[in-house]
Formats: sequence, C-alpha cells, structure tokens
Amino acid sequence: MKTIRVLFLMTAVWMLMFFTSALAQEPQATFVELGSKSCTPCRLMQPVMRAVESKFGTQLKVVFYDVSTTEHRRYADLYSIRIIPTQVFLNSAGKEFFRHEGFFSEEEITRLLKSQGLKLMGKN
Repeated sequence: MKTIRVLFLMTAVWMLMFFTSALAQEPQATFVELGSKSCTPCRLMQPVMRAVESKFGTQLKVVFYDVSTTEHRRYADLYSIRIIPTQVFLNSAGKEFFRHEGFFSEEEITRLLKSQGLKLMGKN
C-alpha cells in the first residue's frame, strides 16, 4: 500500500512538472532598447520599458543594451543603429518587425504590440 502511494505521489509530481513546463510560454515578441545610461532620451525610456514589460508579462521580453559600453557596443553594429535611443522589435522567430529611433512613448509601444497580437495582462 505504501508503494502505491509513493508511485501515485511521484506520478502526480511528474505530471505537475510536465504541465507547468508546457504552460510556460516563450515570448511572442522581444523589445530591444539600444541606448546609453548617460543619454537623456535613453534615460526617459527606462520607465517606459518597465511599464510595457509589466503590461505584457511573459508575452514580451525586454532587453536593454547600453551601447556606450565596451561590453554592449557590438549590438550597435549588430542592429545597425544610427542614433540612440533606438527600439527594435523582434517576433518570436527573432525577425525584426518594427524599428523606431528616438523616444517612443508607452502608449505607442502598447498600440504596436497589441497590433501584433499581444494581450494586456490584468487591468492595464
């Protein structure tokens, strides 16, 4: 009887792990912000990035590269940016679907992402 309970418990744990990982979704889009911590418009984008990330949850991956640093300078070349800040939006396959240069408002980004099928989380 004890063996049956242990097997049942192990099966239940395995099923929980399986379904939890199956429900964990890959982001539908990635928002890449290329800027610098010393640039005023770039600093103004920081709260926008946090707000958008909060609005869309796991549907959206938000990445910031400070291209003024040696560590991230290569991303300026990789994304062929001309000015900072530049926002690059990638689909789930990593293909660019939109690009913007300069400050980009939370409202405009929200509209863009909703047009790509992303849904607002909660009450946002």
